[in-house]
Amino acid sequence: MKRCILTFILMGIVIAHAQTDLIPDEARLQGYFDAADTTYFIFDPAQYNLEIIPEKVVVTGAFRGWSQDMEAPEWQLMPMKNLPDIWMLGIANMNDDVIGAGTPFKYRIDDGRWLDPPSEAGNAEGGNLVYHFGTKPPRLKAEIRGPRSIWATVSGSDVERPLDVKKYRLYDAKGNNIPLKAVLPNTASETLVIPAEPIDIRRVYYLEIDSPGLRGLCSYDGWFRTLYSGKELGANVADDGSHTVFRVFSPRADLVKLYLYRDAEGRPEAAYKVIEMKQDDDGVWEAEESGDLHGVYYDFTVHGPQDPGNLFYETHPAHANDPYARVNVDAFGKSRVWRKTVPATPLKNGRPAMEDVIAYEVHVQDFTDLLPVSEDLKGTIPAMTVPGLKNSKGEPIGFDHLVHLGINTVHLMPVQEFLHYPDAEWQAAFRDDPYMIEQGIQLENYQWGYRTTHPFAVETRFRQHGTEYGAQRDQFRDLVQAFHDRGIAVIIDVVFNHTGENMDGREYLLNLNVFDKQYYYRTDQELKHIGAYGNETKSENRPMMQRWIIDQCRHFVEEFGIDGFRIDLAGQTDKQTLLAMRAALDDDLIIYGEPWIGSNDPDYEANPDWDWYKVDSPITFFQDDARNAFKGPPSNPQNKETDRGYAGGNAAQREAVMDALLNRFPEEVHPNRGINYLDIHDNWALADRFAKENWDGRYGVEEERYKIAAGLLFTSLGPIVLHGGSEIMRSKGAAPLEELVFKIESGPLYFHGKRDTYNLRNANRFVWETVGKTPQDENSYCDYAGMLAHWRGLIAFRNSEIGKVFRYGEIPPADYYQWILPEMQSLLGYVVDEKVLVLMNTGEDAQVFEKVKLPEGEWQLIADGDTVDHHNGIAGKDSRLKGEKQYDISVPAISMKIWIKKI
Repeated sequence: MKRCILTFILMGIVIAHAQTDLIPDEARLQGYFDAADTTYFIFDPAQYNLEIIPEKVVVTGAFRGWSQDMEAPEWQLMPMKNLPDIWMLGIANMNDDVIGAGTPFKYRIDDGRWLDPPSEAGNAEGGNLVYHFGTKPPRLKAEIRGPRSIWATVSGSDVERPLDVKKYRLYDAKGNNIPLKAVLPNTASETLVIPAEPIDIRRVYYLEIDSPGLRGLCSYDGWFRTLYSGKELGANVADDGSHTVFRVFSPRADLVKLYLYRDAEGRPEAAYKVIEMKQDDDGVWEAEESGDLHGVYYDFTVHGPQDPGNLFYETHPAHANDPYARVNVDAFGKSRVWRKTVPATPLKNGRPAMEDVIAYEVHVQDFTDLLPVSEDLKGTIPAMTVPGLKNSKGEPIGFDHLVHLGINTVHLMPVQEFLHYPDAEWQAAFRDDPYMIEQGIQLENYQWGYRTTHPFAVETRFRQHGTEYGAQRDQFRDLVQAFHDRGIAVIIDVVFNHTGENMDGREYLLNLNVFDKQYYYRTDQELKHIGAYGNETKSENRPMMQRWIIDQCRHFVEEFGIDGFRIDLAGQTDKQTLLAMRAALDDDLIIYGEPWIGSNDPDYEANPDWDWYKVDSPITFFQDDARNAFKGPPSNPQNKETDRGYAGGNAAQREAVMDALLNRFPEEVHPNRGINYLDIHDNWALADRFAKENWDGRYGVEEERYKIAAGLLFTSLGPIVLHGGSEIMRSKGAAPLEELVFKIESGPLYFHGKRDTYNLRNANRFVWETVGKTPQDENSYCDYAGMLAHWRGLIAFRNSEIGKVFRYGEIPPADYYQWILPEMQSLLGYVVDEKVLVLMNTGEDAQVFEKVKLPEGEWQLIADGDTVDHHNGIAGKDSRLKGEKQYDISVPAISMKIWIKKI
């Protein structure tokens, strides 16, 4: 609170007297300046090419753990009185004690939109701005290398490293001094510190150096980066059923006990057998039992020193489940031994090449909740592939809807076991709560699944109700097979960067926390978790965590036959691990992910071999710049004219749209570098962004603009991904706009409303009754039938022989897109590879493209504002054109037309 008060006092002084010439020009680009022991964060919308002034500006970065909280007043900027377009926040920062030199930060506006640094900013690095870029603060980094060796690195501007052993102090967690024998220089900054007697490398130690007065935790990196085992982890039944082997990795444990149970509910004292496992030299604990233990339940206790940061049984008496479990009973229950699953057979014609990908993102529960299936199937994996389902209008829905749509890749949101808060606790709090009832979540903690707890297991709650724990594995394999049989690839969403063990301020003891938090996660100098989402898994300097990531990918390919992965917040997994993952998997696997969100670990951020962003991305990444150009940024829209991209009428986005169509933004070497999209599960649905009134697509959509957005996406190069339900104008209008915080016994819960419906069930459901409806139908405000037909036509066109011009993954020739650019920016035309002509008008009045001259040949109109039919074409004015002639072509208001050269 004191800092908050001081902040506003300092701001008042600066704001009252500020003039344009008193703010350094460089500060507007670099995002801050320093004065009188105060750091002033400064935000100039003009540097970010924003066309509207934001309503809220927040700064976040490593100094606040990359917090996502947009409401914290101490980090909100305020507009200056004399310069209302400039936003400022002053933070008392004497000696850089709050914001340290070299600290990355970033601005967010309105409902949480992240802003990449201005391209001209000299302090931009890895998608962030950097405070005192290039300046290194004094720092001591110490690593335990062995019982008689600690590696100490002193860094920072103008810091000298002493060589007098008397200036060094080593002590344990209780403050006991450990005598030192010598300090030996290796480089100008690196020193070998040798204890007089061997130390226990599993324990917690600290190193101090007098003058320059530095203190550091002795990390285990030096030891941990050398530990590796190729042994099969988890519970594995021998192929002949003769024995079952259990293995877990816990390098600092003193003892691991394995408990075997006959049922899922048995308390520890009900275990029919308790086994003390044996540890090998690589930190793997193992036990072998004779016979086939398929179906047996099991868990562990992990024992070790009572040091700070440890969560071993002696201080935290909890049973841990298996991070490699094939089956786990929800997130909190026991693991279950399960034989390996026989995978689905591969796609007959192979996996789609990356440039051919038309992916369809969908959540199992959302897709199946309202299907006309029996109650035991609703919300489950088997319901996704039930054929022959129809709604009341006789329209195919569910599985048949996807098959008829024409997509070639189904992208499933997380299906790996993820965190649900326990039903008993949830229902006790919310069974009768009006808000929860309205949102359909009064009986269970509905989730999208980005809180993985067991990455080798299939989500328990997605199995057919009434079937046994573990049945979901064959059910998921059967889903993959059903799509493969119809020529559709299946990829799954994976969440490497954080786990469900630390969510909403809670610390659960499920598996990785218990087996060794310090190995599996990034932690700070106080041995506490760091990260914007509760924790960050540590893939760098941890060969067994790198293996954990690769193993889970291999597992789903080898035991289910899936075809690829979408990686959530991939930017927090180090570059080398992603390269290793890519090299370890089939070359034809489809892999793409999110490049954003920085780590809260300064070593990660400072290492270009680990940290990465779009320009050096090791995988195909979501191209948000294309999304913004096509239909506007994901933040809550305020102004229809400016917030909905080129399709929404913002003519100033024409040049950005040209870049997006070609996938030629500066970081894109070729079209397969970025995957284009309009919307995705996060943020608003496309129907609500283009709603006629009140930003609620249930009551009418500006369908002409909606179709232009789709047309832009489908005529862009490289891979594309669709948000499931966009083809039927699926709306999230059932979700309110307000942000709410509820509390249950274990802690707070956050509900973000329409901007992020990750835990609101009703708003995300597929309303299958809309399929086939027209405005003439009762209570129908949209032409759902017409929109679905339009999207089917666009998908068929893109999949066609002539549609290959867009399915292009190499660097295109300079004239691949020949632009037609009338003076009026709301008009855009392009000829693609001399085979396809697109003309669009995003303005409110009909316009004429004058003197359009096409390459030689016969040209047929195949798409207008109503119809897309590349097989038969469309009749009418200008439906047939001849190359080498000039035409004045009229394009109606808010519409797109497409011609193809007949072959």
